[in-house]
Amino acid sequence: MENRLKPMDAEQLREYGHKMVDFIADYYKTIENFPVLSQVEPGYLRNLLPDSAPNQPDSFQHVLDDIQTKILPGVTHWQSPNYFAYYPSNSSVAGFLGEMLSAGLNIVGFSWMTSPAATELEMIVLDWLGKMLKLPEDFLSAGQGGGVIQGTASEAVLVVLLAARDKVLKAVGKGALGKLVVYASDQTHAALQKACQIGGIHPENCRLLKANSSTNYALSPELLNETISQDLAHGLIPFFLCATVGTTSSTAVDSLLALGKIAKSNGMWFHVDAAYAGSACVCPEFRHYIDGVEEADSFNMNAHKWFLTNFDCSALWVKDRRALVQALSTNPEYLKNKASQANMVVDYKDWQIPLGRRFRSLKLWMVLRLYGLENLQCYIRNHIKLAKHFEDLITQDSRFEVVTPQIFSLVCFRLLPPDDEHHGNKLNHELLDAVNSTGKVFISHTVLSGKYILRFAVGAPLTEEKHVNAAWKVLQDKATALLGECLG
Repeated sequence: MENRLKPMDAEQLREYGHKMVDFIADYYKTIENFPVLSQVEPGYLRNLLPDSAPNQPDSFQHVLDDIQTKILPGVTHWQSPNYFAYYPSNSSVAGFLGEMLSAGLNIVGFSWMTSPAATELEMIVLDWLGKMLKLPEDFLSAGQGGGVIQGTASEAVLVVLLAARDKVLKAVGKGALGKLVVYASDQTHAALQKACQIGGIHPENCRLLKANSSTNYALSPELLNETISQDLAHGLIPFFLCATVGTTSSTAVDSLLALGKIAKSNGMWFHVDAAYAGSACVCPEFRHYIDGVEEADSFNMNAHKWFLTNFDCSALWVKDRRALVQALSTNPEYLKNKASQANMVVDYKDWQIPLGRRFRSLKLWMVLRLYGLENLQCYIRNHIKLAKHFEDLITQDSRFEVVTPQIFSLVCFRLLPPDDEHHGNKLNHELLDAVNSTGKVFISHTVLSGKYILRFAVGAPLTEEKHVNAAWKVLQDKATALLGECLG
């Protein structure tokens, strides 16, 4: 068989690679033709594919045909301009090219020696991004701190929680694990709970304090202070506080300055999760949302959400890298080398959970270079403007209400029940299902103060005003139909 694919052959890569790039480019050209939310039933693929792998090679064209007819119908199109669910997860030409190069080089960069450029470029681009966010100097690599790319914000909060845990146990003794207490608002991402589970923090010592509409769902410093005092009176040890800038449900912003002071006076590790909204803080007019970050021990934002960097690329900065290294380092014989032994280099394996790591800084570097700060700022501002436009459309229709103030590019809203007998939660759940089943648009929901709320998050790379208007029309039409049924 002359056309047999070899494990790695430059000319075959050129031929097939061109075809794959064409396939992906055509996908982006026609992305609006697909239903945004996949409309398949669970188990759909099992009936379409054979139950064992082939003995003999298949043709590449045949595989591409199967992707088109069998795989793509089961894909929810996160890059569609009509995708308004959860938070965005941006792809871009620069991000894709960086990802492609990373896949091509396919290095496993756990220590400096395994590819010096991978470690050094990561340090440099995280310094660049840190400066774009105007992070305190302590977070840059010249001092005791520095940045590292994690897979996700969930990994970021886990590694800093482990660092904080080990730091406090070193001071008070390992037997005190059952006394350690973690604090955050109940709007904090569930990743914190998972980090507590993995880190051995007792579930009853994970304090998720109730946030309500009086603070626009931000964590109340008074409530935090009160809770810490009670815990101290019971002989517990407060050790970790997680604040959020841009919560998942409603983009609430915790007051970093007030919370940071409380953390400092109680000797707690203060982590700031700005996974989604951190991107907006490269714009001077939004930077004040992270005022007080100088009080933090660690800060995290996801370049893969709203910063044109293909998933996964979660940037984490710490003020004291030794705390991470002490909690996470191992030094087996087979990894020993001159540079590491002499303490001349950073080995990122000691800043994360797994040993292996991809050359992720390449795509962030390419995004920063090929777009530049000004273009990235315009990109963010445009989405915020489109969200404002959507909010204006809602306020013009008295059947709907905006539930929380729009800060970034998320609008939380709901359809008002026509009278007391009709339950608003059921009505909005039905509206969500009706809208998503059209395939024309995809939105998601949350619950705030017991109310079922619809979330409209603008942020896909191809979204324009016409897509926002079309989505609003679908929402209005489905609302009209539902209200007709209610009152019919």
